Amino acid sequence: MLLPTYNEALSIAPVVSRLRASVPEADILVIDDNSPDGTGDLADQLAAADKAVHVLHRTAKDGLGRAYLAGFAWAGERGYDAVVEIDADGSHLPEQLPALLAAAERADVVIGSRWVAGGSVQNWPAHRKMLSLGGNLYARLTLHISIRDATAGFRVYRMSALRKMGLANVSSQGYCFQVDLTLRAVDNNLLVVEVPIDFVEREVGESKMGGDIVREALLRVTVWGTQRRFDQLRQWIGGRERWHQLSQ
Repeated sequence: MLLPTYNEALSIAPVVSRLRASVPEADILVIDDNSPDGTGDLADQLAAADKAVHVLHRTAKDGLGRAYLAGFAWAGERGYDAVVEIDADGSHLPEQLPALLAAAERADVVIGSRWVAGGSVQNWPAHRKMLSLGGNLYARLTLHISIRDATAGFRVYRMSALRKMGLANVSSQGYCFQVDLTLRAVDNNLLVVEVPIDFVEREVGESKMGGDIVREALLRVTVWGTQRRFDQLRQWIGGRERWHQLSQ
């Protein structure tokens, strides 16, 4: 289980405790981006008391995407067959992780989805709901994918799936990182399953959501969608030309 952290001193211990109770057989990697509030030190204390807890210290706040890529690499080097993405602020309920892991028995990628039947969001203001719903609708229509919650951050990836997706050129961050990996999974014909979850807005600490994250997602999704349209057009033209040649 991968927990990226930046200034999560108030939530890290409770979340780790709940994860250990929910999936006691799993290991946890806290990926701390040099939090000035001492999150990394607290994570070290948790690791010293529990051999299933590990800590990866990074030197600077370098974005969610790069934190997860570092976690994927750490897990791959140690032979794990699957990794979990989960927020360290308590918004993803550790008690719901077993349902995602059960789905991963038959899927390459499992997404804990807020926007499928049975999913929910608690304590979000209306504008946050509209932003998430609108962003996912835009991604779905622009990229021609069927995933209802492409921006979701509660996920299970088979390591074999990550290798097929090719992560060497991933540079996206924030919500856009999740859309990027969703698109790669779809384009590689991997089985992506959405499982309904209850998302609960954090009670302590500060959200990392900002305008720069939204702008990056909007720009990249637009570029990816345009590229996909261009590729489809090129394939269609190529098919027409081959048909014309064969008909001569």
